[in-house]
Amino acid sequence: MRIRRCAILYLEPREDAGFDLASLLAGEAGIRRSLRWLALAPHLDAEVEIDAAARELLGRIGPGAWTQAAPWLQTHAAAVAELLDRGLLLCEAEDGDGADAGRREHRRRDEALRQAHWWPPAALAHRLGRWQGLDSAAAMDAAEMSTAADLRRQLGAPPPHVVERGDAAQRQALPRQDDGEFERLLARRATCRNFDAERALPLPTFARMLQRVFAAQAQVRVGEDTVFLKKHTPSGGGLHATEAYLIVRNVEGVAPGLYHYHPVAHALEPMPPPALPLAQFAAQAVAGQHWFADAHALAVLAPRYARSFWKYRGHAKAYRALLLDVGHLSQTLYLSATELGLGAFVTSAINEVDIEREFGLDPLADGPLAVCGFGWRGTRMRTSEFDPAGEVWRQD
Repeated sequence: MRIRRCAILYLEPREDAGFDLASLLAGEAGIRRSLRWLALAPHLDAEVEIDAAARELLGRIGPGAWTQAAPWLQTHAAAVAELLDRGLLLCEAEDGDGADAGRREHRRRDEALRQAHWWPPAALAHRLGRWQGLDSAAAMDAAEMSTAADLRRQLGAPPPHVVERGDAAQRQALPRQDDGEFERLLARRATCRNFDAERALPLPTFARMLQRVFAAQAQVRVGEDTVFLKKHTPSGGGLHATEAYLIVRNVEGVAPGLYHYHPVAHALEPMPPPALPLAQFAAQAVAGQHWFADAHALAVLAPRYARSFWKYRGHAKAYRALLLDVGHLSQTLYLSATELGLGAFVTSAINEVDIEREFGLDPLADGPLAVCGFGWRGTRMRTSEFDPAGEVWRQD
């Protein structure tokens, strides 16, 4: 049997603290501290606790070429078998009837990760930072951290709202310009938390939003297998790796359901319905933020990482560039919606695992980073919105 270590592996010494009555009675702090080792690998679904012997064993087996188990490993056969079962070690076994399905799946996912050209710390942070089944709105309410006053009471004062780097007397004042139409548009841009779920969004308006934000405006072909798209937003390397997967709630002429948007054909590609009712899945996708789930259309922003990493292989800035891409798209969506008289939102507080399951996405291939949405704004503000200048909710 030939083996090797998984491609990306980090080891964390984690300290746990708990109450210790004996320590307290002895006049000490009353805290019991223990240290355990956790193996973190992005091709696995969760962290793996290991002992000191396994830690040392992993340190002696490389992640590169397959190697025949050395004689000294025979004395650690049980530990090796356990590490193989848990996916931290991989074996080059034949894929036959007798092959272990779990070990085979670990090897398949590790090989996919190797071919994807992730920068290792980014792969780990992306994989382990995903949520599943979390209701963030309920969690904030339970912790009494839903309002700015709640945050101030629970956390104390935040860092200063501005940074001053010199003597105020030395500042050079700049002339303020009168607002034009674009400034007035920017002033009306505010996150919507009150959608009119009963009023259908017209198909032409929906189509215009997708055309503005996600559609390819032009193409550059370098041979039949190399095509670059021009869109209305910038993108790292001009690669436009981010796809839009839609949860359509209330649009005229479009059946409610899940879709993939095709940016060249400017068309919707229907996908299988979610296991939950659509309204419940929309709320689950945005982690219980019901004020966003009522939007007429929600767009899951999910980069195809291989598209970006084809150019930026193992690059320390590649993942950051994709985060910027998602931000650019959401701002274009905000401004487009505002100009059309619609409300819009974007949130990174999402249940990635649940979204991946319903859209058939792989977290390290095309896993989502954010969800944005748009639709008619309601006539009443039932949920508080941040509009200090009164540009959206005017006090007449």
